[in-house]
Amino acid sequence: MKQSVVNDLTTEEVKARIKEEVSNLQKFKMQHAVSPMDNPIKIRTTRKLIARLKTELNKRMSQASK
Repeated sequence: MKQSVVNDLTTEEVKARIKEEVSNLQKFKMQHAVSPMDNPIKIRTTRKLIARLKTELNKRMSQASK
């Protein structure tokens, strides 16, 4: 997911997407621990997406408090 797509999401959608991606990350880590994944890059891209979403959420929260 690109940053432009993240910017277009509403705040509630960002929060929901963070929860969804965190659960996906946990699932990917568990799968990788049990047996090696075909594409372990999914773990890295999921972590980066979570970081993008959290950064956008923090930016919105700081703008709302000003």
